Amino acid sequence: MTDLAADLRETFVQLADTLADDFDLVEYLDVLAFRCVELLGVCTAGLLLTDPRGRLTMVAASDEKTRLLELFQSQNSEGPCLDCYRDVEPMVCPDLVRARGRWPKFAREAENAGFRSVYALPMRLREEVIGALNLFGTRPAVLDDEKLRLGQALADVATIGILHHRLLQRQEIVTAQLQTALNSRVIIEQAKGVLAERLHVSVSDAFGVLRAYARSNNRKIVAVAAGIIDRTVEIPR
Repeated sequence: MTDLAADLRETFVQLADTLADDFDLVEYLDVLAFRCVELLGVCTAGLLLTDPRGRLTMVAASDEKTRLLELFQSQNSEGPCLDCYRDVEPMVCPDLVRARGRWPKFAREAENAGFRSVYALPMRLREEVIGALNLFGTRPAVLDDEKLRLGQALADVATIGILHHRLLQRQEIVTAQLQTALNSRVIIEQAKGVLAERLHVSVSDAFGVLRAYARSNNRKIVAVAAGIIDRTVEIPR
């Protein structure tokens, strides 16, 4: 089995495993974002999911620039991810310069952040749409059909996993879980800032340090983040 085939198998197994007692939505979506970067050869990835009131909310991103751009997109109600969610079809933009007329605010912000291409894929199962997956590049680039199909397959498997998990829970638990995920994201963002200041590194680098420490110590990112904030976890410089 080739390394790529092994990585694909491991990724689909991870995305299908939503029945564990300690299932964590933030961790799950972070896996999806980082696996998209690794498997599709894109620069970064971000995800927006609908909250209990049907509004798209940024829940995962593979780096800080993407997180901020996804927040900008949702706050300004403009961009490929929102159109992808609304129209339930992929948004293909191999060169953001050509998208300035369609998404003037988003295109300008994305270019300022160093991005030049974006692909948005719907997270859907039949008639139900729960969000969208964004794939970014730092130069004008066309994702070939094979990578687009793989990206959509990853989004579809993740969607099935999330919806399957929801079916096994009462609606009150689902709502609480999403709120917990959003609360966890706040803790992680606070820890990134604290760590960046302590280590004198960028916020993006701080997240890399945080993620690497959690993986090497077999701990959840949010648990390590909470420890950084209350100083029970010390990550050496």
